Amino acid sequence: MSRERLALHIDFTRCDGRGLCTELLPELLVRDDWGYPLGRGGRDVPVPSGLAGAAQDAVSLCPVQALRLRSAGRD
Repeated sequence: MSRERLALHIDFTRCDGRGLCTELLPELLVRDDWGYPLGRGGRDVPVPSGLAGAAQDAVSLCPVQALRLRSAGRD
């Protein structure tokens, strides 16, 4: 049975560098020198199934709605 893969998309035009997402998802995100998130793997960061809940929390808690979960296909 295949599962849908997810990717965390960072909208840099909305982000104001508060850094909450990097605290919630240190496995996927790091901060740059100004506090903005950088994805480990680019702008659309693949989300392992074990981190899907934490990724959804980061999306829900982002104060400027700069994060979004996207479908990245199926396994």
